[in-house]
Amino acid sequence: MNRELNEQELQDLYAWIDKIPLSRPKRHITRDFSDGVMAAEVVKYFLPKLVDLHNYISANSTQQKLSNWNLLNRKVFSKLNFHVPEDTVKRIVLNTAGVIEPVLSTLREKIDVKLKQTAENILDLEHYDATSQEKPHTEIRQTEAICVAQTAGETIKDAKGKIKNGKLQHTAQIYPDMDPPLRLFLQGKEQAIMALQETVEILQMKVQRLEHLVHLKDMRIEDLVRHLEIYKAKGNAR
Repeated sequence: MNRELNEQELQDLYAWIDKIPLSRPKRHITRDFSDGVMAAEVVKYFLPKLVDLHNYISANSTQQKLSNWNLLNRKVFSKLNFHVPEDTVKRIVLNTAGVIEPVLSTLREKIDVKLKQTAENILDLEHYDATSQEKPHTEIRQTEAICVAQTAGETIKDAKGKIKNGKLQHTAQIYPDMDPPLRLFLQGKEQAIMALQETVEILQMKVQRLEHLVHLKDMRIEDLVRHLEIYKAKGNAR
């Protein structure tokens, strides 16, 4: 948790955070998460039953911020096999730069593990509610397989139905009757896919820029060669 994230990991984390609807505008991640409220909202978004948001109060005072983080450790993070050390909490509360990112990165990993475990438990149940019983067991398996395949960058015919006009459609739109925990798990994977798609777009733009620079250099080289040939021709004429 204390390790420093590299640039790619930071960009991936920021993209993940940007996809989550939070109660306050995201301006500066160090200050935004210092009171613990937005951290609680992140968990609430993926695992709504774990968090009672009314227990976490937006605050500027150090004491209330510490109280929020201590409550998160006791009531929420403990259920994710996760704990933020006291010294780290103090540094977060004091708006110390570079401290919250590794914490959120680890929290993200713990949330993914919890969602996957929940989804696997659902798939192992012998009985489903009335809505789930209408859906074949193999269809749920196929849905998870599609998500895993997309994350791995594979191309699967069944996955194409989730792409519309070049944009990924949300699981809720494709499978409105899916069990909530499994839907949350797949939504988390979809967000990872969208973050990867954004990274690909950025890399494509960089490639285009480099290609343009190479083209300009080629033109410059051709111009220099032409001038050199003219210079040689004049020299021979003498």
